[in-house]
Amino acid sequence: MMKLNIRLAIVTGIILLMSLPLSAQIYDWRGPNRTGVYSETGLLKVWPESGPELIWEYGESGFGYGSPTITEDRIYITGRVGEEDVITALTHDGKKIWSSVYGKAWVLNHNGTRGIPTIVNNRIYLVSGSGDIVCLDTDGKIVWEKNHFELYDSKPLMFGISESPVYVDGKIIVSPGGKKASLVAFNAENGDLVWESEALGKGPQYVNPLLIEHNNRKIIVTVLDPDLVGVDVTNGKILFKENYDLHHRAPGGRMSKNHAVTPLYRDGKLVVANGYDYVGLQFKISDDASKLDLVWKNPDLEPHHGGMVLVGDYIYTSDHMSNAMGSWLCVDWNTGETKWKERWITKGPIISADNMLYLYEEKSGNVALAKVSPEKLDIVSTFQITKGEGPNWAHPVIDNGRLYIRHGEFLMVYNISSK
Repeated sequence: MMKLNIRLAIVTGIILLMSLPLSAQIYDWRGPNRTGVYSETGLLKVWPESGPELIWEYGESGFGYGSPTITEDRIYITGRVGEEDVITALTHDGKKIWSSVYGKAWVLNHNGTRGIPTIVNNRIYLVSGSGDIVCLDTDGKIVWEKNHFELYDSKPLMFGISESPVYVDGKIIVSPGGKKASLVAFNAENGDLVWESEALGKGPQYVNPLLIEHNNRKIIVTVLDPDLVGVDVTNGKILFKENYDLHHRAPGGRMSKNHAVTPLYRDGKLVVANGYDYVGLQFKISDDASKLDLVWKNPDLEPHHGGMVLVGDYIYTSDHMSNAMGSWLCVDWNTGETKWKERWITKGPIISADNMLYLYEEKSGNVALAKVSPEKLDIVSTFQITKGEGPNWAHPVIDNGRLYIRHGEFLMVYNISSK
């Protein structure tokens, strides 16, 4: 009897283990937790005069502004081909594996793809420029698909959809806005509806939402014109809502309804910032996440759409002087004080790794390597991207000692490892 009980216990234990969900391997936009700060080490601190070594380039992805998503064995990149959005899978040495159409492209106003694939285990999640929410397998076959605008009576944005879906706890979360729901969660496996958050009557935006964990509660943070909102991941309840327009710099400012910057979060505090004369703000989230208390504001902190990075106690980004011009700056996370603000060609995307900053100015495609410093903009090396067309808006990616830069139809891969 004892042996039988032991066998039953072992079998029961095996069944229980088999029924537990495997931990998800997630590859997402701007690296770990969408911070733009990559965990790579052993990278070059100075580049050769002509720039880091070009390993390979690929020029048949279709036109787009989206960064690649890189997994252990593949690279995924989107692009517009005619009136369709296409995703291409490449090997790590730049060889094409497959391409698949995943939705209708946005063909007005900078008509390239923006959305970045979110990869979870053997599934690919992304949104087309016209709002097609799609799940594909890693062979490029569509598993399920829906559409933002048709489902939720939402209006297309001026520049199409730029959102990359958030995966959390078996759910894919997107933010259509509109009259029926502000955010929506779908079952990641089959696309079934899990929850719809309260409709705020606000349009969608270009923000890639941020997943945070605050006092053991998972919250999606994003901006829906004009509200900064926090939504409970488990049930879609809106926990906090702050009208961002009330903190605008001046009544006569540009006040464009184009929000495109993912917020920053650390230790119960949230920083939200935007171009078009908006003011950078830090809020303290209450313990129960029901309200936000303003900590500081800084009118210098107004990134356009190149993102922000928090390295140590300092925020690094570029500002939005105009659509064609901008400076680079450093802001103290704790006090909101501007530490420096300096010109280097113009604004653009920024990422960080191995205690260095990577700046990619959008006008002429110059790339800079700079030391992380609250004292000054300390650029040590530069080179220029010469392939591709259109603005240099794609955020660089760092993976396994390589720097990935996308411009138009081209993806270029550089060796930045010191090993």
